[in-house]
Amino acid sequence: MEVFDPELRGFYVDVLASGRKSFRVRYRFDKKLRVVTLGDASLMTLDEARMGARELLRKAKAGTNPMAEPVHVLGPTIEAFFTEKYLPYIKSYKRSWDTDDSMMRNHLLPKLGSKHMGSLTPPDVAVFVEQMKAGGYAPGTCNRALVLLRYGYTLAVRWKVPGVETNPVKEVKNLLDDNKIERFLTTEQTSRLLAAVRESESEMLPYIVLFLLYTGARKREVLDAKWADVDWERKSWRIPKTKSGKIRHIPLSTGALQLLESLKRLAGMAGGMNSTVADSGDLACRHIFANPATGLPYVSFFYSWDAARIRAGLPDLRVHDLRHSFASFLVNAGRSLYEVQELLGHADIRTTSRYAHLSRDRLFEAVEMVQVVG
Repeated sequence: MEVFDPELRGFYVDVLASGRKSFRVRYRFDKKLRVVTLGDASLMTLDEARMGARELLRKAKAGTNPMAEPVHVLGPTIEAFFTEKYLPYIKSYKRSWDTDDSMMRNHLLPKLGSKHMGSLTPPDVAVFVEQMKAGGYAPGTCNRALVLLRYGYTLAVRWKVPGVETNPVKEVKNLLDDNKIERFLTTEQTSRLLAAVRESESEMLPYIVLFLLYTGARKREVLDAKWADVDWERKSWRIPKTKSGKIRHIPLSTGALQLLESLKRLAGMAGGMNSTVADSGDLACRHIFANPATGLPYVSFFYSWDAARIRAGLPDLRVHDLRHSFASFLVNAGRSLYEVQELLGHADIRTTSRYAHLSRDRLFEAVEMVQVVG
């Protein structure tokens, strides 16, 4: 079925039996009737297709072969593509899609959203980055915006979106980011922190902090941990939802197991249960580090954490730094980066390599191994 545009003669939508729709234009040139497909109607807007059709018809009327050079189609706007195509796609597989959504709406679309994808040039991208820098955003934030924009164009080229022939973001390099914070607790700082959390009004904070240090897990992984995922026989903790989307198993040390035993006894007393009931599976559906007031996982424990780190004299310490410290303890104890990678659940060894620092004591031990016989 052909549905013609009442505004532009010769321009129409061709609807196939399968339901697929294509924008096409019919015109005469050199006494012959010709038909040109402008693009898939699901990938370009009516205005974009009409613009291309008008350009083609103008050339034909002027006596110039319209197909001597390709019709210049600018493609969808960046806002239309990222909200209608990109976002639904990443939602289908990416657990942290809301991070991309926030980056789009706060940074990408306000500056570039009205531009057509086919009109964006590398200098435009460079200006966008400079505007973010001038706005006081850190290099890491600018780079995340670049990564998102670059990936969006990669998808557009792969999907053959009309008007998008190349990826202009490929020509713009990420900013040098020397401000990555990698904080590692010393033994003395760890002792101060643990003493401070034990003084907390929050009953659960000492257990949470200790478990983070024992396992190197991410904050959300610990807060969402369930008793059903603890394998006491194999001394293992199963994390069903990880950042990479894959199931991960973390071996539990003696200290971690003792901590869980203490929590199990605490949960049994709180619920009026004896140890037999606590072991029977009645706790299986419960969260390990549940808020005593609600029985549900904590959404946040920032205020109790903030008070404890200030009390410990570590006001800038982040919860995520406990994960860094776990890795630091392992490397300084002589464990290999491969072991650290497995325990942290990194997909790429390059992510783990940032922990490949060694303590000064280990460096001195290393140089002492060199003996020169005169």
